Amino acid sequence: MKMGVRLDVLVFTIALLSVPVLSDLILSKVDRRIDLTSQIARTTSTLKVENAGNDLVSEVLLTIPDNQAKNLAYLMATSNEGKGKVKASAVSLPVEVVHPKGMPPALTFYSVSLPKGLGKGETFTLDVLAVFTHALQPFPEEITQANIQLVVFSDTAHFLSPYTVKVQSLIVKLPEARIESYTRIENTKIHGSEIKYGPYENLPPFSYSPIGVHFEANQPFVVAQELVREIEISHWGNVQVTEHYNLVHGGARSKGEFSRLDYQSRRYVGGASAVRSLVAKLPPRAHSVYYRDEIGNISTSNLWSDSKKTELEIEPRYPMFGGWRTAFTIGYGLPLQDFLFQAEGRRYLDFSFGCPMNEVVIDTLIVKVVLPEGSTDISVSVPFPVKQWQETKFSHLDVIGRPVIVLEKTNAVPEHNQHFQVYYKFSNLSMIREPLMLISGFFLLFVAGIVYMHADLAISKSSPSYLAKLQWDEVLAVIQQFQNNINQCLTIHDKLEASLRDLSRTGDVQACKAARKAFDGLLKDLSKDLKPLLAFLQSSPQASQILPKVEELVVKEKDLQEKLMAKHSMVVDGYEKKSGGREIENRIALQQQKITALRQEVDDLLEFIDEI
Repeated sequence: MKMGVRLDVLVFTIALLSVPVLSDLILSKVDRRIDLTSQIARTTSTLKVENAGNDLVSEVLLTIPDNQAKNLAYLMATSNEGKGKVKASAVSLPVEVVHPKGMPPALTFYSVSLPKGLGKGETFTLDVLAVFTHALQPFPEEITQANIQLVVFSDTAHFLSPYTVKVQSLIVKLPEARIESYTRIENTKIHGSEIKYGPYENLPPFSYSPIGVHFEANQPFVVAQELVREIEISHWGNVQVTEHYNLVHGGARSKGEFSRLDYQSRRYVGGASAVRSLVAKLPPRAHSVYYRDEIGNISTSNLWSDSKKTELEIEPRYPMFGGWRTAFTIGYGLPLQDFLFQAEGRRYLDFSFGCPMNEVVIDTLIVKVVLPEGSTDISVSVPFPVKQWQETKFSHLDVIGRPVIVLEKTNAVPEHNQHFQVYYKFSNLSMIREPLMLISGFFLLFVAGIVYMHADLAISKSSPSYLAKLQWDEVLAVIQQFQNNINQCLTIHDKLEASLRDLSRTGDVQACKAARKAFDGLLKDLSKDLKPLLAFLQSSPQASQILPKVEELVVKEKDLQEKLMAKHSMVVDGYEKKSGGREIENRIALQQQKITALRQEVDDLLEFIDEI
């Protein structure tokens, strides 16, 4: 891909060329590899550092452009032990942000402290892992369900460093061999899904050669805009973990209509980049696992467990295409003895920090550790910088509340899924506080029951309060009969409507007229039964507050009867005149609106009276 040099890149390059050499260090060899097989870009660099000066050097500077540094999620430097050595035992070297004088403002510098100073002519080899999020930009930004997802990645073919580089090479690893376009410069080769730049020799400090790759990437871009993990410790033998996810598909936004048929029958064409399922790798011996969203429990999930791991496969209620969102909660319990330990008179929780799902980018990760009530002398050890504060949570039988340690990390990636520790002191006597409270509560309850059983709380049958209660009970009984009467009327209304549906199905006008005549007689009988009930309520002082609603209900129900009968006559008349169905519907449309409104008012009044 032939790429034009933009004005900002040109200015950036000129600024780098004007920067003085920082020290006598040189990079005799640089091997760099960029892995773009997922939405997270991982750059692995092996640097062979050589001291060409006379002064002792104790640090190496790494340089990242500001536009990439804002997306830098993780940076780690380790000593390279060479071939045949076990790299897992390598110790991370301290890395911190520094601000050297005279450097351009468009760069961010990181200082790597060496395990020992480098003398003249000495060399040291280190490995640097840089992890970037949101580095792959969808292009085009919107695709249909049938399209594949294409993304663009930009970097530099030359290793950007304040030191002279003798020899350097770069390999860009892509997820697929299909490449739309890429920058071609000197010594550029392509092998399947890998693009190799270099080797390049004798590069001056701050060499910069912009490159871009436009390629196919159909893997889902799962981004957790917020993930809240709550880890609650119970000294009665359990650690309860609750995780609240707010996910979005960060890839190319979906446009057009969604076809369920194409999605299910053409899985690799109809939505190749859609999120179909997620797999959460939970700790071993996880139990009581559940998965739910705002609607309720979701049964489309599978759980596999053995002595080494527990895997929960989650299938959302709908597939997630670019720009689509979903939110859900995962919860599970863990044995306390697997994660809580004691050392030097203190207890400490040893737990993993990050997300249990692979290749998920987390914009904001909040980890809450809920300690038992009465915990003191609390401290936290996290292997990377986080924001930290403390809250209080009240649960059942709590008096002063439980201390909650809150840890927040932005731009989190799987590399942050490391263990952290929360130290605290807790007295064993505090464990019996809640059992004592339960025992005391039950004791007071039994005492109150004994007192109640032996106390004479009877009310005299001649007292005004007792007589008022009897009168109110009579009112309630009459209201119950009144409600039953109205409900029978509403049932007849429904049957009257059903006779019209039978008419439209059979066309039997005479049967419909006979049904209306029978229903009209039943309604008149119910109206007669209603009169003595209404007269009783009108004469009772106890019913004075509810009487207006009762009278209003009688009027509304009567009006509803009249409107229904009028509608019935209009429909029957239309069928006798052999009018069309559309014409009949137009004639009764206004009447139907009034009927619907009246029925709602009647239902509301019945509900109001029922609550009383």
